[in-house]
Amino acid sequence: MSDLKEIACRIRQDIIEMLEKAKSGHPGGSLSAADILAVLYFRIMNIDPANPGWPERDRFVLSKGHAAPVLYAALAEKGYFLREELQHLRQTGHFLQGHPDMKKVPGVDMSTGSLGQGISAAVGMALAGKIDQKTYKVYCLVGDGEMNEGLVWEAAMAAAHYKLDNLIGILDFNGLQIDGETEKVMNSSPLSDKWGAFGWNVLEVDGHDISALTDTLEAAKQVQGKPTMIIAKTIKGKGVSFMENQAGWHGNAPSPEQAEAALAELRGEN
Repeated sequence: MSDLKEIACRIRQDIIEMLEKAKSGHPGGSLSAADILAVLYFRIMNIDPANPGWPERDRFVLSKGHAAPVLYAALAEKGYFLREELQHLRQTGHFLQGHPDMKKVPGVDMSTGSLGQGISAAVGMALAGKIDQKTYKVYCLVGDGEMNEGLVWEAAMAAAHYKLDNLIGILDFNGLQIDGETEKVMNSSPLSDKWGAFGWNVLEVDGHDISALTDTLEAAKQVQGKPTMIIAKTIKGKGVSFMENQAGWHGNAPSPEQAEAALAELRGEN
């Protein structure tokens, strides 16, 4: 577990560094998901960085595609591409775009950006796995602001209808979106009751508790006959005190001075 915590911390540092270099991007929702991706990529998912297109691999879909920095940092940490590429986020002539592109980035299983479409694609991928009698799992990270999209709930109905127990969703429930608190912008609570009413198995977890995340994801893999949605309670901007629980850090890159302060905090230098 200590190794996973260290990986999550390095992912957060990479997020800060690449966003400061790019002068644009989304730190808040990337930082909130760092622990989740650390557990997925380094403990849960059956994947092979040396063979990104391996047909039997587990799939991951970042439905909240604007949080691409956390995915890129995890992929680089796992060895899908050189870490040096992180310094070229959103730069012309390089492959790390503002949203994930499966045609350009090794390890990206689905191009995403328009909210609601990622989980819809994940449903299709899971259904294809069922039809082809494959054993792989499809993991999909969605945002709580993304619950505003009707497409999410259409996908939820389809997944339950087809009994996609090879589909595991993780809801990054940090309570904030670009316009402010999710409950004030468009209240989608109670999320646990809603996903359950749509026919999903629902689990809840502290999204920053590495041990609990691991246990919950392992439990989700054992569920039969229905898809699972894990509602992970997180903190937007987690790990950087002046970014935590601040909607203003949804889509603003840190200045060099702010990045230096954030990195010092993440490294335990403060």
